[in-house]
Amino acid sequence: MKKRCDWVPMAIPIYVDYHDYEWGVPLHDDGRLFEFLVLDTFQAGLSWLTILKKRDNFRRVFMDFDAEKIAVFDQQKVAVLCQDAGIIRNHQKIEATIQNAQAFLTVQREFGSFNNYIWQFVGDRPMQNAWKTVAEIPAKTVEAETVSKDLVKRGFRFVGPTICYAFMQAAGLVNDHLVHCFRYHELGSTIKINQNLNHKV
Repeated sequence: MKKRCDWVPMAIPIYVDYHDYEWGVPLHDDGRLFEFLVLDTFQAGLSWLTILKKRDNFRRVFMDFDAEKIAVFDQQKVAVLCQDAGIIRNHQKIEATIQNAQAFLTVQREFGSFNNYIWQFVGDRPMQNAWKTVAEIPAKTVEAETVSKDLVKRGFRFVGPTICYAFMQAAGLVNDHLVHCFRYHELGSTIKINQNLNHKV
């Protein structure tokens, strides 16, 4: 039997699949990066399982996480979203997502892509940790605080250090799988290989 991170609820298939195939995998596609940024915005104060269960609905109402389409949502659209039981009906988070989409597009124009921007904070390659227990994993790091401050400066909302670190973990900027987890070794091997390829992943 495969050994996984201790935080994975084995009785919940959607969570197991997320852990096995998505969490911690280095992302370089701007669309996917924005998706995780949106989902982590809504996850603030809630369980990740709640977000996973509503993920398809988020994808539906936020136009498959298309930042250009979301950036032009108006107050009428906000009102409609606030009535949609398929997502988290939080007015502030919905408005923050629209503002974040606008800021996201600005970053793309400045850096060529959001990928170019966000990966600079970890030296363009995943950070490899070696945690043995869940208790060792920090809620935030110096790098996450740096990302948070810069995002806020650029007009992003709901991007505190804890949210930023959750985003970094999910998007693979950091490998925080526990050392006994089969994904830790799989992703670690990928990182080592890519470090020999001019640090590109």
